[in-house]
Amino acid sequence: MSVILQQVLVAEDLVRVREELAGISWVSGKRTAGAAARDVKENLQADGADPKTKALERFVVDALKRHPLFEIAARPARVTRLLFSRYEPGMTYGAHTDDALMGGGEDKLRTDLAFTIFLADRASYEGGELVIESSLGDQNVGLDAGDAILYPAGSIHHVAPVTQGARLAAVGWIQSFVPDTAQRETLFDLSVARSRLAQAGVGRDELLLMDKSISNLLRMWAR
Repeated sequence: MSVILQQVLVAEDLVRVREELAGISWVSGKRTAGAAARDVKENLQADGADPKTKALERFVVDALKRHPLFEIAARPARVTRLLFSRYEPGMTYGAHTDDALMGGGEDKLRTDLAFTIFLADRASYEGGELVIESSLGDQNVGLDAGDAILYPAGSIHHVAPVTQGARLAAVGWIQSFVPDTAQRETLFDLSVARSRLAQAGVGRDELLLMDKSISNLLRMWAR
């Protein structure tokens, strides 16, 4: 299941992120690629050792966590550090699947979900779509600046070549309390339905029954 999160970052947030990224050094993205993906990854990444990068990561992750759909779509237990990526003309990230485990020692986590937050205005570059393969065909994703997509980290996906301009994005991974995709989707659907019923004026007793069911399913499925 893929979920679009609109306006994770609003206009003033994007101005801040772009201005701060302009003052940070960029390094080869191959440094953070897994062994299987290193040969097909050709992009730039903001220097993760720079304190300014770390502060910007916290700012963006905090915005992501505040989004009203993030909690119910991801059921996040842990989130990795962000990678700020830049694709210039000719750069691409070939077909790959993300490492199942990332980090080291106590920081190691299971990657149930990946996310990409688009940072550049869509009209400022050409190409660079995130392409996610599925049994229903390829999903080509090119979102407005500030929007994000959550998608299964175990899917085969790639970033199409950029042909003009520069594609900027923030990417990261999530370990979910509910690792099973179907179970997570069921909880998401029930939570969305509950919200819509509340907006429609359904009585409190009926909503309370839905709350009970969602909570009990979460108790059964959470790890």
